[in-house]
Amino acid sequence: MAASGVKFGTSGARGRVSDMTDSVCFAYTSGFVQHLRSAGRLAAGGDVGIAGDYRPSTGRIMAACAAAVRAAGCRPRNFGRIPTPALAAHGIARNMPTMMVTGSHIPDDRNGIKFNLPTGEILKDDEAGIRAQMVELPAGAFDADGGLLDPPSLPAAESAALEAYLSRYLAFFPRDWLAGLSVGLYEHSSVARDAFHAVLTGLGARVTRLGRADSFIPVDTEAIRAQDVELARGWAARGDFDALVSADGDGDRPLIADAEGHWLRGDIAGILCARELGAAAVVTPVSSNTAVERCGWFAEVLRTRIGSPYVIAGMQALRARALAPVVGYEANGGFLTETAIARDGRRLPPLPTRDAVIVAVAILGAARRRDMSVADLAAELPGRFTYSDRITDFPTALSARRLAAFASGDRAADGDAAAAVFGAAFGDVAAVDHTDGVRIIFTSGEIAHLRPSGNAPELRAYTEADSAQRARDMNRICMDILNGWRA
Repeated sequence: MAASGVKFGTSGARGRVSDMTDSVCFAYTSGFVQHLRSAGRLAAGGDVGIAGDYRPSTGRIMAACAAAVRAAGCRPRNFGRIPTPALAAHGIARNMPTMMVTGSHIPDDRNGIKFNLPTGEILKDDEAGIRAQMVELPAGAFDADGGLLDPPSLPAAESAALEAYLSRYLAFFPRDWLAGLSVGLYEHSSVARDAFHAVLTGLGARVTRLGRADSFIPVDTEAIRAQDVELARGWAARGDFDALVSADGDGDRPLIADAEGHWLRGDIAGILCARELGAAAVVTPVSSNTAVERCGWFAEVLRTRIGSPYVIAGMQALRARALAPVVGYEANGGFLTETAIARDGRRLPPLPTRDAVIVAVAILGAARRRDMSVADLAAELPGRFTYSDRITDFPTALSARRLAAFASGDRAADGDAAAAVFGAAFGDVAAVDHTDGVRIIFTSGEIAHLRPSGNAPELRAYTEADSAQRARDMNRICMDILNGWRA
């Protein structure tokens, strides 16, 4: 790990494609399988599911992972190019560990491997268990550049995981759940594009496929590209659509736009989805919009560090207190369910990993059921608005050094330090929260939250205010300040 440049991020390994050689991917997979074996979660000869996204490097990495599974005495099963939640759900249903080869939303010069236990995503204790494994690479198997000398072929792709994922929603929601709605599906290079089409049309929507791409497009649901903003506005200007939907590269983070082509923030979509599913308790990271508490729709809201493993741990804690239904969501819109959802005699099994399809289906269905537009649904929330952006190629060590100035351990000193940098733009500082990164709460109620990405050399800024324009303006000011930190 130290030598390769491929590090653990959220739920797995991620790095530059040039660094994710066959030998590195083989080693990470071997560590994962050995951890499963030592924990009694995988028997000798047991199945390990593998799937991937549409990045050019994904097929090679899937093959290297399959080779490592075989070398460990287990059986790799290839479920093809399918959404991450489809693979995870199938693994949970079959008590089978799985691996998803994807870099999610980041550019295709990077990739990653997400690891799932038979019960769902790995948590931080599992990450430590994988790190602790002593892995021996087979002698003579790799060339000097880390490539397999005898490149393996993947097993034939199976359709069972995708079919079960589609059935999950088509069997739970009424067949006319989306009848009469006209939906634009922004497909780009998302591995979820065909699943979205099948579910939306299967529930009665009229779907127009838009923007399909043969090359990979890094759609980030937290830092939406200007191109995607313009595309949505252009499609909406036709006047044909009640809403637009999309997802990121591996299909676990949704994008939902209203009839005017305005993409909803992921944390707003998460609140609306949780409400429609009848959630009693909600878990979300500290960076999410505070409208979730202010709306008063949920019996309990629990805040965590950023990252699905922390959200999952929080959901497990609430489930242990016999709260139900328990759900979670992230600021990127990815939605998780810890307990089953029941409706009209039907049951939606829990899926404690990020999903995108459930968000689109729940919000569009809520709009139809209540005879409201998507924009009207969002307008029912308190007027709190968030915005986020990131600086790419910002070294993680530099982020840590800069943010340390606001995390001395002395509450008053941290507030003074934050005020010295941000006070001229945003006013007096009420508090500094160190749950994850540095979250500065100003006496006005406005918020600026700074955090290095856990998956890439990026520094993110999240801002929150009482108007969308103010949140954007705050974020622009933060970006100017952070860019000055490169010097």
